[in-house]
Amino acid sequence: SRSATLRSVADLLAAGLITPAQAPALENVAQHYATAIPPAFADLIETPDDPIGRQVIPDAAECHADPTENPDPIGDDALSPVPGIVHRYADRALLKPLLVCPLYCRFCFRREHVGPGGGVLDEAALETALDWLRTHPDIHEVVMTGGDPLMLSARRMRAIMQALEEMAHIHTIRIHSRVPVADPERLDEEMAAALETTRSMWLVAHINHARELTPAARAAIRRVQVRAIPVLGQSVLLRGVNDTPEALEALLRAQVAARIRPYYLHQLDPAPGTARFHVPIREGQRLLASLRGRVTGIAWPTYVLDIPGGHGKVPIGPDYLHTGPDGRLVALAPDGTQHRLAREQG
Repeated sequence: SRSATLRSVADLLAAGLITPAQAPALENVAQHYATAIPPAFADLIETPDDPIGRQVIPDAAECHADPTENPDPIGDDALSPVPGIVHRYADRALLKPLLVCPLYCRFCFRREHVGPGGGVLDEAALETALDWLRTHPDIHEVVMTGGDPLMLSARRMRAIMQALEEMAHIHTIRIHSRVPVADPERLDEEMAAALETTRSMWLVAHINHARELTPAARAAIRRVQVRAIPVLGQSVLLRGVNDTPEALEALLRAQVAARIRPYYLHQLDPAPGTARFHVPIREGQRLLASLRGRVTGIAWPTYVLDIPGGHGKVPIGPDYLHTGPDGRLVALAPDGTQHRLAREQG
């Protein structure tokens, strides 16, 4: 078991996750994008190109952006009224208290922004962000993201929770985090207690492969669940990680077994240097359709596309209806048979 987070090319070499021949190209990648692989996650890597290693070990291809890729694929920057806030939808806003993560996913859509230099909003900047929320009574939901909000100290998290509690118009708080699987020890009793609130609080854990739900990860998630905070799961559809019916089914089942409700399966955002992870939408739809009727509806995520340019998320799941020759709707059953719906016009 490794004891320290792997951060440099030298660390990766010493851990046997890259070869000396790869090192010069990866030094170049390191100029642009941070690396961090915490011990709990590094221990899961069996080979560098396995579904865990692929997600976190840097690759020379990251320096080659495809013409369809964009440094701000979902328009965060354009929609940020003050540092730390992104306002894209009428009733909710993102609060990004820091841009640091426990691990840096190689496919991240915020990869231009996050890293150890991204730091934390200082007291004044955080106060400005909270003031923006205070003065926008039409905002009912705050989504804490980053970076990773669970990288804050429990003390700072408690202070943010208290500030949000005092805003009568904020009904719902969501925390999006990779910490439960990447660095489960961080989500200790003190941090779980800091998340307690009278508001509707949800934890959304980012999990891409069934193996990430280790006993330690499940124990961390349990510390939140026993406080009556529901946990949702979100995953990114990734080539070589979860792009087979077997891998996707195992991921969804592992989440439900840990009392996590799969919420979103994201189509990969076109961030620079991420083309090696791209699974075409039509293939993603077929993949999800192959699981219909095979896995419980509790495990069925919404397959979503964040329309590039900041136009919002839309469901792109498989469609089971089409119009028949007589103008009535026809439903496609999981077994492939078609059924005319006598009452429904096309």
